[in-house]
Amino acid sequence: MSSVNAGPEANRAPVTQEAVVDAALALLAEGGLDAVSFRRIAKEVGVSGPTLYWHVDNKRQLMDLMAEELFRRAGVPRTEPGPDEPWWEWLREDARRMFSALVATRDAPQVLAGNRPGRDSLARIDRSLAVLVDAGLSPGQAQHALFAIGAYVIGSATEWQAEAERSRSTPAPAADDVAADERRAEVLAGRPVLLAAITEVLGEPHETTFEFGLDLLVQGLRARFAPQA
Repeated sequence: MSSVNAGPEANRAPVTQEAVVDAALALLAEGGLDAVSFRRIAKEVGVSGPTLYWHVDNKRQLMDLMAEELFRRAGVPRTEPGPDEPWWEWLREDARRMFSALVATRDAPQVLAGNRPGRDSLARIDRSLAVLVDAGLSPGQAQHALFAIGAYVIGSATEWQAEAERSRSTPAPAADDVAADERRAEVLAGRPVLLAAITEVLGEPHETTFEFGLDLLVQGLRARFAPQA
């Protein structure tokens, strides 16, 4: 016989691992990594804190799952190049997508750092490695290549978010700020190369530094394993 005192839990859909990850990502977007706690996630999905441990073992595993879901939503990484797409351009475009996905969500680079893929991702990773092995890399070199590009993207996204946070309280001067130019020239008197470098970079889009480093990595791999005739 049903109880007349049954609370709202009686009609609540069962909590799933996917629901836990969705709640964690919503908290991440709202308040950063500090806002992602098992207590707050439990509140979001409407269960007690200990119940979450049926779905995730610990916060590190939760972050691994969050990282995979972030990339799934952003459509990265692709397991292989598109039709007529060279493997080096495939690497470049996936790095760009990965960077865009990370900078779009607060503290997402910290979630991905140290990430270990789950069992469901192993087939995808194997196919990606196979693309590079077919291009002439050994399996170990292919792994190193993917790791190097991934580490570069995570580091760049971390720096980008840190600079964006700082700029909210201390905005960088505009490229056409004459007074700032004069102060800079005064501070850097006797350091002409540094002054020229800063002046040049201030006039460039924010993505220029990322693209410069990415090009070094991708073109370096291409020069080593697909030299042009």
